[in-house]
Amino acid sequence: MDGGYVFRVTLRLEAAREDVTIEPASAKTTVTCTLEAAEPGTEGWLFFRDTLWRGELSDSAYGRELAEEWLGQSVESASFRELRVDEAYLEALKTEIAADLEAFNADSVEEVLSKYLGSSIHVRQTE
Repeated sequence: MDGGYVFRVTLRLEAAREDVTIEPASAKTTVTCTLEAAEPGTEGWLFFRDTLWRGELSDSAYGRELAEEWLGQSVESASFRELRVDEAYLEALKTEIAADLEAFNADSVEEVLSKYLGSSIHVRQTE
């Protein structure tokens, strides 16, 4: 079972010394980072519910803070791209959601997935 949250991040470069300047101060290169998704039902599995809304970061400042923590770099912007999972992870996720729809204020698993992840679920074949 495999799952990961994929983010696109723009890093802000900062010189370690005051006598050094950087032009431009932002990296324009696309940086993609993947945060391993906790197994459904275990601690941290509700990351999508607590952090995303309709396939976007629900709080962009918090998203930048998270990315800075993960990368150890200053982050100018961060955006959620997709939840990348295999079939087993998706089925386990659906099972856990279905077990407590009330916690999501929803009537169906599909509503929960749409509400928090939008259309940003990418199912990959396991290797």
